[in-house]
Amino acid sequence: MTKYALHCNAVLLVISKWTEIEYMQSLLQKRKIEDGERKDALLEILADKYCRAIIETTMEKPKSAMEIAADAKIPISTVYRRLQTLHDNKVVAISGMISDDGKKFFLYKSKVRSVSASYTGNYVEIQVVPNISSVTKE
Repeated sequence: MTKYALHCNAVLLVISKWTEIEYMQSLLQKRKIEDGERKDALLEILADKYCRAIIETTMEKPKSAMEIAADAKIPISTVYRRLQTLHDNKVVAISGMISDDGKKFFLYKSKVRSVSASYTGNYVEIQVVPNISSVTKE
């Protein structure tokens, strides 16, 4: 086996181990939502295409409202309204920063990695997997 082939095999092993670890973390971290109002709010958020786009674009790294608007191709006024909804429902985290020129701005990051919902008769079950960002793939 060549040196290059060994390196490729090692990289694939690391990737497969990472995927396995990530999968196991998601299984361990799933949180079942019991509160009826919270379930309704999460279902409304999932039904909104702008909320879904914001969650997706802020999944990997925190972004400003302007970055979100540009990346997701959403009008900035819509971004701010949806960010407020997402923050009120604990779906995005907000952190403040001060730019080099002294201006204060906020960064937003999804607190949710995935949401699964099921409906059986009279019962809605929702499970949330938190967006654990303490371990990076880099």
